[in-house]
Amino acid sequence: MADDLTWLLRRLIEAVPGAQSAVLLSVDGIAKYSHGLSPEGADTLAALSCGMLSLAQQVGKNFGKGESDGVRQVATELDHTILFVSSASLGSLLAVLASREVDARVLSFEMTKLCHQVPDFLATPSRQQSFTVGNGSR
Repeated sequence: MADDLTWLLRRLIEAVPGAQSAVLLSVDGIAKYSHGLSPEGADTLAALSCGMLSLAQQVGKNFGKGESDGVRQVATELDHTILFVSSASLGSLLAVLASREVDARVLSFEMTKLCHQVPDFLATPSRQQSFTVGNGSR
């Protein structure tokens, strides 16, 4: 499979009438791949989506059933646009912008299907660095 996963996002957008653009991002808000957005738009949407999911996680932590009441999806409805943000894989999120005419069930299904079909390719490795301690061992 190619390293560039933009084609997966394009296929998702083309499969759902009303879907407009998508970005695959790391959980720390960095856009990895996008379709239908300028690079600046992808970066902005990634940062906003990360923040939205973080807020939703706090709702789950404080008001959900148990400590690990995980967030499946966050949807924000505007006058003309809907933003869906879902966990994509370990360390990754998927954000999709759509028109109000989109069938939310179909889009959610297609997003979930994409995330289940290729989870290893959507994962974002940890950005933690190893540090040298004492005698040079790690």
